[in-house]
Amino acid sequence: MSSSLLARRPAGREANSLRPVSVERGFSPYAEGSALIRMGGTHVLCTASVLEKVPPFLKGQGRGWVTAEYGMLPRATHTRGDREAARGKQSGRTQEIQRLIGRSLRAVFDLEALGERTLHLDCDVLQADGGTRCASITGAWIAAADAVDWLLREGRITRQAVTSQVAAVSVGRVAGAALLDLDYPEDSGCDADVNVVMTGAGHLVEVQGTAERQAFDRREFNELLDLAELGIGQLFDIQRQSRSAA
Repeated sequence: MSSSLLARRPAGREANSLRPVSVERGFSPYAEGSALIRMGGTHVLCTASVLEKVPPFLKGQGRGWVTAEYGMLPRATHTRGDREAARGKQSGRTQEIQRLIGRSLRAVFDLEALGERTLHLDCDVLQADGGTRCASITGAWIAAADAVDWLLREGRITRQAVTSQVAAVSVGRVAGAALLDLDYPEDSGCDADVNVVMTGAGHLVEVQGTAERQAFDRREFNELLDLAELGIGQLFDIQRQSRSAA
């Protein structure tokens, strides 16, 4: 990587380095599970609520459901934005991210073990500096796992419903270089942008890739996937450390 590109990364961050990541579990005292995750300048509050009901299509089947909502608070970005929810509307981007978070969490859940109840995840972006969907997935898993622990302690379920970890990270090509965990200036000026979601078993849940300015070949794509796997492995370590903390 050229020295000029390296200088543009915050604090001289290496191409294969995550931004500083921290997790504050139990941030919301009223939710069954919660975590405030900070990835650089991106801060997302993830809460998990247990609802004793399931969607109509699951009634009577003895299986639960995991779903998610996602949104940005006013001034999470440089402008106030619209309070679309206040008008009863959601942007296509918001709906797409909500579905992604739900799919990602369901990939590591035993829905039969959950019983006929819903685990509802709310991911509220307090501050955005790129990678908000990835931070939401990574933090939501911690909140969801804590909510399942609460269900076990309360005797509402009899076995563990979380089958594996799940985390996500963004990778991209900027000025010809492959970079891990893009911040907003990098994301907005990249040649290619890829979001990768993986389970703790090393399986891919979803890969969202777009050539923004310049198409990329299979070799370059593989390089980005390798970077993502490296970063997600580090996020799994952070999730485990967070969960093992008192």
